[in-house]
Amino acid sequence: LKRSCVGLVGSSGAGKTTLSDVIVGLLHPSQGEFLVDGKNIQSGLVSWQRQIGHVPQSIYLADDTVRGNVAFGIYQDSVEEKKVWGALELAQLDEFVRDLPNGLDTRVGENGIRLSGGQRQRVGIARALYHEPQVLVLDEATAALDNETERAFMEAIENLSGKKTIFLVAHRLTTVKRCDIILFLDHGRLLASGTYESLLEKSPEFREMTQL
Repeated sequence: LKRSCVGLVGSSGAGKTTLSDVIVGLLHPSQGEFLVDGKNIQSGLVSWQRQIGHVPQSIYLADDTVRGNVAFGIYQDSVEEKKVWGALELAQLDEFVRDLPNGLDTRVGENGIRLSGGQRQRVGIARALYHEPQVLVLDEATAALDNETERAFMEAIENLSGKKTIFLVAHRLTTVKRCDIILFLDHGRLLASGTYESLLEKSPEFREMTQL
């Protein structure tokens, strides 16, 4: 699964967010283990979590500059501008920021009021990417976006394809259509897995969800 995109889908209560919390290491599985390279992540949890960038459904943006929001929590003197631009480029936000009157020093307003919904979410991706994680977990990160904004957001995710391992938790199946593999969950169980096309063929429950 390394450097592939994995979609986690299912109806409300299927266990998507619970599974993503297990992957991130916030929850300990009550049964079984979550292994990476054959090792239980709980045995080296801090090391594993350093490899993860997390993008939640609701991105908090401070009334600060673009730079301050991407390098969130980093002392100003310690911010590496090259890493900020690298993260913005991967999140497909670098051209937009370069066109701003004050570039990285442009203030975004309280909770990003001066940015569109899609731009706020992409700042969230850039923030997660600043620390150069190997794994990106997006938990319903497109749920609050309209269809057009979601398409722009997914372009940024597709730009990361093959560069990062991505776990994409989604309620809308269109969000995971291009994932390399989709895990279809139901009440905490893995009902089926495969590509979007293969699930359409072999899973009547998945087919039913696509028609909702």
